[in-house]
Amino acid sequence: MDGLIGQSDGLIRLAIFAFVFVAMALIELLWPKRKLLVSKRRRWLTNFGISVTGTILLRLMAMLAVPVAAMAAAFYAEAHGIGLLNQVAWPAWAKIVVALIVLDLAIWGQHWASHKVPLFWRLHQVHHADRDIDVTTAVRFHPVEIGLSMLWKIVVVVPLGAAPLAVFLFEVILNACAMFNHANIALPQWLDRIVRLFIVTPDMHRVHHSVLRREHDSNYGFNLSVWDRLFRTYIAEPEAGQRGMTIGLSPYQSEAPTRLGWSLWLPFGQKPETGNPDAGTVRPTSRRSL
Repeated sequence: MDGLIGQSDGLIRLAIFAFVFVAMALIELLWPKRKLLVSKRRRWLTNFGISVTGTILLRLMAMLAVPVAAMAAAFYAEAHGIGLLNQVAWPAWAKIVVALIVLDLAIWGQHWASHKVPLFWRLHQVHHADRDIDVTTAVRFHPVEIGLSMLWKIVVVVPLGAAPLAVFLFEVILNACAMFNHANIALPQWLDRIVRLFIVTPDMHRVHHSVLRREHDSNYGFNLSVWDRLFRTYIAEPEAGQRGMTIGLSPYQSEAPTRLGWSLWLPFGQKPETGNPDAGTVRPTSRRSL
């Protein structure tokens, strides 16, 4: 099984990504939660452009002999008996479950740090600058942040000794859940209440994209909802309501975040906000830097 995944994991993940993306996009079209503020065509081109740039960066890192694939790290750890789970005689299914839970917690921790560490926030604000939130927001991460995220996964995968199958399943689940909870879809309230007991729903994650700092410093989960409840970073609903809330960052309530060049340069032309905690967390250093 590991051999089959090792040979074709990229194609399988791409196929699953495409299926989930199309499904979420169609549901958004049929049952949208919020009316979009800016051109979907322009936003989608920019968001996918950012994602493609990140993919190119990972390829360049690989050419420089940097082990950028978490799957490759898992195969290496398994072959050399490295990591905690490679030292215990547990059933394969138990190791996979443990790995999925630990990796999900690790991504929650990374997301928390991306809001609390100024250097990481510079990169992560590209994701939050989107004034609308839909399925493409799930791929709107600065290329440098994508590279750092992959390195963080490797740092976790190797000492954990996560099996290649577990890493493969985690990546598939993480991508699918990110597209689901960023989607602009309207789940019935009764269904949302049930689903968010276990996994992050669109309404739950949308709070995280609020322009209010106290709200976007909450609900960090991408998959399991338990971590935000456990670490007391959970907010059930935005102060202004799901349809009344403002999405994005307050200094950038314009067309600027829909531009690819502006979005890619954003981390290098701004500094952390030190004023009103409800005004977003960044401010422009000058008009020219935008």
